[in-house]
Amino acid sequence: MKVNEFEGKNLDETIESALNELNITKDEAIIKDEEIKGSILKKTTYKVIVYKYTDIIEYITNYLKQIISLMGLEVQFETKIRESQLYVKMYTNNNALVIGKEGKNLQALTLIVKQMLSSKYDINPKIILDVDTFRDKKEKRIERMAKSIAKEVLHTKIDVKLSNMNSYERRIVHNTLSDWDKITTISEGEEPNRHVIVKYKKDDNSAE
Repeated sequence: MKVNEFEGKNLDETIESALNELNITKDEAIIKDEEIKGSILKKTTYKVIVYKYTDIIEYITNYLKQIISLMGLEVQFETKIRESQLYVKMYTNNNALVIGKEGKNLQALTLIVKQMLSSKYDINPKIILDVDTFRDKKEKRIERMAKSIAKEVLHTKIDVKLSNMNSYERRIVHNTLSDWDKITTISEGEEPNRHVIVKYKKDDNSAE
C-alpha cells in the first residue's frame, strides 16, 4: 500500500499541504502525525503520514483475493467508501464456505484484515465485509427481531435482555429502536458476552 509521508515545521500547515498535494480532504484519508524533536541547533519538525481510503480499500481487496484463492475459490469485489467506513462485498463461487456457519468465517476474515492493517501500518479503519446479500439479510433479521421485542416490552413493561451480540449487531438494534417512544436500549457485559437490553420508559440514550 502506498504510504504518503510529508515533513514540515508546522503541523497544521503540513497536513494542509499534504492534502492539497494528494487532492483529497481529511474525510478521505487516515492521517497520522509524529513530532520530531530537534537539537539545540535544529528546530522541531513534524512528520505526517497519509493513508488514502482508496488505497486502503484496494490493499484490502488484494489481500482478501490472496486468502480466498488459497481456499480454491474465485472472487469478485464491489467496494464503496461512505462516512469513513470501507465496505467490501465479495462474490465467490462458494459463498457459503466464505460466510461459514452463522457468519463465523466472514467474521474471522474481518478480524484478520483488521489485525493485518493494525500490525503492519498501525491503522484501524472501519471495515465492513459482506458476501453477496448475507449482511443485508442479517441486518433485516435483526431489525425485525428488535421491533418484535420492543413491541413485547411496550405491552408487558418488562425489560428484555437479548442474546450476546457483537458490536455491529448491537448497533443495528440500537439504531432500529432509537426513535421508539417509551423504549430505550443499553449494552451491558464484557466482550464476547456483551448484550443489549431493551428497556421500558427510560432515557433515549443507547450505549455501545
